[in-house]
Amino acid sequence: PRRWSRTRSTGPEPGTAHHLELSWDPRHRISGRARYRARLPHGGSAHPQSTSCRHPLYPAIQRHPHFRALFDLSTPVLLSGGLFTQELWDRLGQHKAPYGWQGLSRQAIASTLGLLNDSESARLFAVSRQRLPRCIRCAVVGNGGILNGSRQGQNIDAHDYVFRLNGAVTRGFEDDVGTKISFYGFTVNTMKNSLLAYAHLGFTSVPQGQDLRYIFIPSDIRDYVMLRSAILGVPVPEGHDKGDRPQTYFGPEASASKFKLLHPDFISYLRERFLKSKLINTKFGDLYMPSTGALMLLTALHTCDQVSAYGFITSNYWKFSDHYFERIKKPLIFYVNHDLSLEATLWKDLHEAGILWLYQR
Repeated sequence: PRRWSRTRSTGPEPGTAHHLELSWDPRHRISGRARYRARLPHGGSAHPQSTSCRHPLYPAIQRHPHFRALFDLSTPVLLSGGLFTQELWDRLGQHKAPYGWQGLSRQAIASTLGLLNDSESARLFAVSRQRLPRCIRCAVVGNGGILNGSRQGQNIDAHDYVFRLNGAVTRGFEDDVGTKISFYGFTVNTMKNSLLAYAHLGFTSVPQGQDLRYIFIPSDIRDYVMLRSAILGVPVPEGHDKGDRPQTYFGPEASASKFKLLHPDFISYLRERFLKSKLINTKFGDLYMPSTGALMLLTALHTCDQVSAYGFITSNYWKFSDHYFERIKKPLIFYVNHDLSLEATLWKDLHEAGILWLYQR
């Protein structure tokens, strides 16, 4: 049975050959409007550079009428300084975070975005740093207890890019969850709460590394202020996190290229198209937003060529502990700020459609 609490701190082979047109936005990955081709029996390419994909997700989307109507690949995923305009400020000012900027300081928003002004800020994958794989294969690793004893570590690390989030414990669980990490997704709230709640279980610091990139989810003004301070390499000057030294979390490198910021329009699009929960129309509607894991997985689905999901909720979630790193089994609790049942249905449907591969057991 589901238990509801008021708040939470943390949180197939391709078919017949065909051609299809998908709109691709330069703010996602590379550039231009591309022609996508699916071939039998192995491979096909969802992108001109992706001819080695065995299960490319874009042709799978086009073969599925429901998901073809939901996915809009022209929606900007990341927000950078070049996109900040008066029109954007006026429009997003009508919506509360994470879907907009209502009630937030224009100076704080503008000064933060002004630092995200290089080409890497607008792209998830840095084309200039290294040649991209012909097929960008991504693993998104949630923290679900289903991974405890899974021995999926090598499979996870075999992907080109690995997304992790919140309390991403790896030490002691390498056989189950691997060690590779390319992107770490979080809100400042979930990051700091994870450090507090899971320190005794091994999450004593935020992942760091030269090639690691941080994906900020702008759920509050805190995220913009922390991001600005992190890029500048200075203590947080104001607000809830005043005095915090971002280097403690993200390491000494202060380059803007280390940081990515999800676009509020992208988060709004994900909620409206994929995760429009009935909770929105209840007294808890203002609390609801897609979970951190959901946002990271859907980000991957809009930027990678092939996506595998590990540690996400499945229909038999009750068999497993809430998190894979817990020493004593703890039941998953359903809080009203997320709709994990809706997310579970979405992952199952995407898996069955061949759009992603979901680890289940």
